[in-house]
Amino acid sequence: MPSSQIFAVVAAARLFALVAIGAPMLWLHSDGLAGVATIALLWIYQGVTATRRDLELTLSPMVEAAAVGVICGVTIGYAPAILAAVVVPPLYATAMSGYRLMVRAVAIELVAVLAIGLMWWRHLDGDEGVAVFTWTMAAVGLSLIAGVTFSGDRIPDPLAPYRDAQHLLKQLLDLSGSLSSGLDVTALGGAMLSEISDRVPNRGLVLYVPRGSELTPVASTLELDPSDATACETLAGDVRLRRAPVSVGQGFGFRVSDQAIVAGLLPPDSAGASTTADLRALASHVTADAVKLDAALLFAQFRDAATADERQRLAREIHDGVAQDIASLGYLVDAIAARPADEKQAKQLTMLRDRVSKVVAEVRQSVMNLRTSIGESESLGGAISAIARHLSESSGIAIRVRLDEQPTRLRPDVEAELFRIAQEAINNAVKHSRATSIDVRCQVYAPEARITVSDDGVGLQQARTDSHGLKIMNERAKLIGAELVVRDNASRGLTVSVALRSPRTAGTNHERRATTTQEVR
Repeated sequence: MPSSQIFAVVAAARLFALVAIGAPMLWLHSDGLAGVATIALLWIYQGVTATRRDLELTLSPMVEAAAVGVICGVTIGYAPAILAAVVVPPLYATAMSGYRLMVRAVAIELVAVLAIGLMWWRHLDGDEGVAVFTWTMAAVGLSLIAGVTFSGDRIPDPLAPYRDAQHLLKQLLDLSGSLSSGLDVTALGGAMLSEISDRVPNRGLVLYVPRGSELTPVASTLELDPSDATACETLAGDVRLRRAPVSVGQGFGFRVSDQAIVAGLLPPDSAGASTTADLRALASHVTADAVKLDAALLFAQFRDAATADERQRLAREIHDGVAQDIASLGYLVDAIAARPADEKQAKQLTMLRDRVSKVVAEVRQSVMNLRTSIGESESLGGAISAIARHLSESSGIAIRVRLDEQPTRLRPDVEAELFRIAQEAINNAVKHSRATSIDVRCQVYAPEARITVSDDGVGLQQARTDSHGLKIMNERAKLIGAELVVRDNASRGLTVSVALRSPRTAGTNHERRATTTQEVR
């Protein structure tokens, strides 16, 4: 049953209950009219908030059951007939969530009526006890019958998730003006580490967030050498495994929230690692920063999920719609070309068929670009290698990919943007540079990364009016705090480079790490 019908049924039950209780009391001028008026105000509030779709303001069935139980307990001595109101909250609970919530609502009402009644009136006589039992059983029976009706008529509303999303997104937009620190994960993580550094002497701090079975560094106070970076990652892993702060030798680690862990190393001349109590106190000190960081991480997860779903939807629509229509045109051209009217028409049909084939190839490439993304088990370099291999096979241009990566992953949103920038740069080199070879280098030392795409083509040309690739790459780079550089090579060709650096990095020393080269053609 749609939610509007459910609220209509519950509203009707409330109205009939008020009439059944209030009419005799008005006729007899009973002292229980104040209780009836209070219940009426409660149900009017429930109806108004439900009608206006301010569902977060609507009281839950449990709260309504407790309120009705308290009012009935206070009023039962004046007019036991008010107990008829206890029928409505269990009916409301059944309509919203089923029998389990109904049982809880009945239990809450019963406890509230008996406890408040005994405290208010000191005792309950036999007639009042019978009335409590009778109306409680009536509530259970009517709720069971209603439950069968609701479950049989309930039809899933396909638009309900979109209505809920619309409502929540409106709330987020309303709140966005009060987010003084924004929702940039790297900036918020860097601010948190700065605050911790001010309170604890250290030679390096790293902030990690879980990603599947791995930990991804979000920010660091400075560049650590490989051994120190490994030590911090091990400490963070111990914190995640033990679910408690860790202090070992000169190293320490603690959880600042459900989604973030801080690991660090003390200076060599320090007295020793901090105690567990010190680390818990430090975590409590950055609680405000942790709340901001968690909000930013959740927003990033939502954005990634929404973007991935939209890309997959577009890929399906293009593949099943436009691509199939163009392919059908190609078959029609083939049928006409089988019997040309003359030689001139045959040449024109051949040219048309070649053009259709090129369009089909471009559409398929677009579908592949939309569907390709970073998987949980695939590195950024692996995804770039896959797209380069496909482009090399389809274009006949040699593309060499060199990977220089550590096992530690970047954040999913950062990896996704870097991948799209690299994909656009390689696509542009294949389509427009007239190059004979393309060189791609991917360096990842989380939370830092650099991707460079070079070709031996004609270099930077005047931008076309229908070209938005460079603008989009710049927007993607700014979104993750990276720097995009596009320049002509000294001899010939073009180089596109995007670099991501961690906050407060002291320097880089990447040359000493091993590099893997892959010739994809």
